Amino acid sequence: MPRDGEPRYRAIATDLAAKIRSGFYAPGAALPAQRDLSTAYGVTLMTLRQALRQLSDEGLIVQQPGRGTFVSPPHLAYRLGSLRSLTDDLRDQGFAVATTVISSTLTDSKTFGGRALRLERVRTFAGRPSVHQVSWVPAPYATPLLEVDFATTALYTALSNAGVPVLRATETVSPGLLDATSSALLAEPANTPVFISTRQTYTVDDALAVSDRAVILGSAMEIRAERAATALSMTWSGTTP
Repeated sequence: MPRDGEPRYRAIATDLAAKIRSGFYAPGAALPAQRDLSTAYGVTLMTLRQALRQLSDEGLIVQQPGRGTFVSPPHLAYRLGSLRSLTDDLRDQGFAVATTVISSTLTDSKTFGGRALRLERVRTFAGRPSVHQVSWVPAPYATPLLEVDFATTALYTALSNAGVPVLRATETVSPGLLDATSSALLAEPANTPVFISTRQTYTVDDALAVSDRAVILGSAMEIRAERAATALSMTWSGTTP
């Protein structure tokens, strides 16, 4: 129901936006016909079309004449210049984010030359698996993390809780193709275009604390740069059909 003084079309737009971000209407899916939506919300077609126009302006839907109205791929933005987790960044934008832990085990690591925690996760946004991520954390930092539920706790949060403050990170993003392992986990064909992010995170003592590799669906995100006279801001953003 609209709040006092709130136009009806804005309340409808807010409700539909929430359903899109939660995955109730999946990326690429068609919304119900306009006449059906107007009946469901108890408004005229004109009012409903005002709501759809607002969603279109926000990039949440795409209206295709003669075909219908479709949900856009999620508009995701990952701040490359931030040490916050990808999940925290996306939740701040209002997206429903789910993490599935594939494995979390202590094993030998060539990178660290000894035992390390290997944490493998899949990130799902608006009902779509979009990121396959493998993170390595060396001993002794790994030991306090063995009992952490990474389906609900971000890795950086777990490190902070364990008394391991991180200071900086280096990250490289390059184009690639989906391999067989990531293909199965992300439910996309092998050789689908992807971004591959490799990130090294260091403690205040300049010790390597996390070595991370993320495979990100190229059909779900793009990189955008905002340039100013004294700064450069890089973000991940969603693409539209």
